[in-house]
Amino acid sequence: MRVAAGSPDRPDHPANREGDEHMVTSHVSALHQKHEGLDRRLRDEMNRPSPDSAIIQLLKKQKLRIKEELAHI
Repeated sequence: MRVAAGSPDRPDHPANREGDEHMVTSHVSALHQKHEGLDRRLRDEMNRPSPDSAIIQLLKKQKLRIKEELAHI
């Protein structure tokens, strides 16, 4: 089935692009929030009297994954 050029059902219709942009913006915002939360947890762990190096390593890896995902958006 073909969709007419000006139809809102087309992926390139402006209304759909706006929705996509909103989704991307929301996703980026959520990733930034997760990154900030991981940063707080990492700081808290490092400030403990006996920080757990395994937890620190895990938190750093999670932060890096988020940073890499943000770089690809």
